[in-house]
Amino acid sequence: MSEKLEKIQQLMPLGKMQEVNALVESALQEGISPQEILKGGLLEGMDIVAKKWAEGTAFIPEVLISARCMNGAMEILEPYLVKKEEKFSGRVVFGTVQGDLHDIGKNLCTLMLKAKSFEVIDIGVDVCAEKFVEAVKTYQPDVLCMSSLLTTSMGYFKVVLDALQEAGVRDCVKVAIGGAPVTQAYADEIGADLFTEDAVSLAGRLLEEICVTKISEA
Repeated sequence: MSEKLEKIQQLMPLGKMQEVNALVESALQEGISPQEILKGGLLEGMDIVAKKWAEGTAFIPEVLISARCMNGAMEILEPYLVKKEEKFSGRVVFGTVQGDLHDIGKNLCTLMLKAKSFEVIDIGVDVCAEKFVEAVKTYQPDVLCMSSLLTTSMGYFKVVLDALQEAGVRDCVKVAIGGAPVTQAYADEIGADLFTEDAVSLAGRLLEEICVTKISEA
């Protein structure tokens, strides 16, 4: 493996954005493919963060600075990946439900999903049921992700699910929910398809869900 990619792996968990960006640009100039930089450098670095998170040795600030570092590097790589017609893992619509203006969790999840080659349509915060339904109809995503940090707004997940059902599009999309007050039991109770405890594990779970769906439809 290239020494530059190994260095990227080491710097990603530290959130050293300027150094990582410089290494990404240097690697491109050396002729290392954008796909190799993404998979062998950036994603490996984020996997280190994910393992530390799972072990309880990394916390939200560390994950956030690593995610921002990832986002900065992806801005450099994106034109090259688009030029190569990089295939997306799947399409995701993401929004924070009505009554909640928090976006840190949503933004972190969005970065993680993009890092795993998902196409993400971010429809913002304080999103009403009608806007979620319209987004599903317009973008036809594989997964609709909703987040809520507040116990006072998490009940709106069910409002959106009911609206999807009424609009006749509930069976057309997987629905994932998450946020500090959300549990697997609550997700099961309201009929959501997927719940994850943290942003780090979300992309992996969605990949599994999409693969299972495509296999069953084949």
